[in-house]
Amino acid sequence: MIRILFYLAIIFALGLGFAWLADRPGEMVVTFSGYQYQVSLMVAAVAVVAVIAAVMIIWWLLKSIWNSPYAIARHFRVRRRDRGYQALSTGMIAAGAGDGALARRKTKEAVKLIRSDQEPLINLLDAQASLLEGDHDSARQKFEAMLDDPEMRLLGLRGLYLEAERLGDRNAARHYAGRAASVAPQLAWAAEATMEELAARGDWDGALRLADAQKSGRQIERDAANRRRGVLLTAKAEALMDNDQAAAKAAALEANKLLPEFTPAAIVAAKVLFKQNDLRKGSKILEAAWRAEPHPDLADLYIHARPADAVLDRLGRARKLQEMKKNHAESSLAVARTALDAQDFALARQEAEAAIRMQPSEGAYLLLADIEEADGGNQGKVRQLLSQAVRAPHDAAWVADGVTAERWAPISPVSGRLDAFEWREPVERTGRLIEASRPVPDVVPPSLAGPERDDDVVVVDAETVPAPNGATTTATPNRGPVPDAATGEEPVSHQPDDPGVTPEDEAEKPRRFRLF
Repeated sequence: MIRILFYLAIIFALGLGFAWLADRPGEMVVTFSGYQYQVSLMVAAVAVVAVIAAVMIIWWLLKSIWNSPYAIARHFRVRRRDRGYQALSTGMIAAGAGDGALARRKTKEAVKLIRSDQEPLINLLDAQASLLEGDHDSARQKFEAMLDDPEMRLLGLRGLYLEAERLGDRNAARHYAGRAASVAPQLAWAAEATMEELAARGDWDGALRLADAQKSGRQIERDAANRRRGVLLTAKAEALMDNDQAAAKAAALEANKLLPEFTPAAIVAAKVLFKQNDLRKGSKILEAAWRAEPHPDLADLYIHARPADAVLDRLGRARKLQEMKKNHAESSLAVARTALDAQDFALARQEAEAAIRMQPSEGAYLLLADIEEADGGNQGKVRQLLSQAVRAPHDAAWVADGVTAERWAPISPVSGRLDAFEWREPVERTGRLIEASRPVPDVVPPSLAGPERDDDVVVVDAETVPAPNGATTTATPNRGPVPDAATGEEPVSHQPDDPGVTPEDEAEKPRRFRLF
């Protein structure tokens, strides 16, 4: 567009010039070799312009003829390159879609049209095609070859890292991630893996330096960076608590400042302060964390902050926590445990029952069973509470990658992932229950009850059941009582006889038995 406007401006300027000459008539005389040539000024100007235009056209024609071989070769070279890039683009799309055959075919086509040293993406497409074909050894060799090219080095390290992760070789994966992080610390995957390796070795200072580099480079969000730094500082404080209390205190307080609602940070900060007899500040940290989210470890540390306190003093501290977070199951459980230690069974029972009403859990029922056993020992009620505890939801615990731990840890013991533990209810497998053809009484006489089992109840349709001694017995519990194998006596039936049912009718019923 700009070029067209430029040409129009030149034409407009020439038109103005010729119009100006037309308004001012004159003559031009040229004497050459004894001859005198006289023409008007307009004709002379037109002749000069025509000569210049002719010279330019002749020069363009000569230049075009001279450069025609190169122009033709460049045309075919550009066409060949365009076809190669089209094949490369199609191959990359096929590799992303998982079409290994098309990716390999387009790789061969791109190699014929474009040299790999001119376009490094051909090497990537070749390695991806090998991965899709299942030739992982060839893919690793191609990724290793990329390490020699500065432009492809990070890509090769990334491919080798993923291959090591696939094989489960964590040390090799972290080695490649460390090399990539040393070259380009802005790579998130390399920084994450390197940080996990440093954390696994206990090099908290190195992990913190890498986290600070990520934060300063704005590679992650500010909240995520603060969370990561707080977790690392908490782990560092726990590691230094017994050896260097000053460094542990500084790390713990900074972690608590970054994450005031993070329970492990609050606990380690309070422990360090309690060791230095700073009960007031440590209690304030625990209270702030308790208000954010009640946790049994917070309550236990807060209540037993002073080991020399009497049980009534500890009960008062538990009541104080309950006032901070009313109508919460953990508050009631904290009071119930402390009241049990103080042998205030009425208060302990009241708070435990309140916790069960708010949030039934296995630990709450077990605590209530302990209270009942301590207060008179009603074994029937204790057994009832224990059976309810078995069926109740599990208590929350620290869970990471399917592993449940009693204490928080900075990294997962399975995957090595940083900040993997979460405080939640463990995932349990729900057993399958097949209902029987008739209801089973809730109370089974002791003489007929077998050993207790936690397995699923299974109902099987069968004609016969193998007996323990190798004999075959017919499973017909609906036909009537079966004689005892030891005494030969029939057990007392707990169901009324139906005189209207004949043996023939009974034989037509489906034969079922229950395994306990």
